[in-house]
Amino acid sequence: MSANNQNLGSNLTKVDLHEVSPQEYDELPDLTELSLDRGVWKIAGKEVTPLEGKVAFRSELKKKKINITLDPDVLGWYRAQAGGRGYQTLINATLREAMTIHTIEETMRRVIREELHR
Repeated sequence: MSANNQNLGSNLTKVDLHEVSPQEYDELPDLTELSLDRGVWKIAGKEVTPLEGKVAFRSELKKKKINITLDPDVLGWYRAQAGGRGYQTLINATLREAMTIHTIEETMRRVIREELHR
């Protein structure tokens, strides 16, 4: 721990190791345009204008184009479900749902264990 950390009475190693729970995310304030305007924008350590920072931030949020190989029946099923157009959005939504299921299952198991221990 550096001298600065000791002076602050903080343990940044502990802070770095902390995993933010979904409940903690719910408590975070919304990021507004006013919040962004008050900040100092830096890209790769170099200070940039707010406009440059916002452009870079928004470009990171854009979807990325990739090439993926899918079985013909999988692709056909998604196209049929979407009615031809929008099947890629449907595939993306399915992948996003698969990402969150793991977290939901872990949360449910933890809650059930806590209730059983009471």
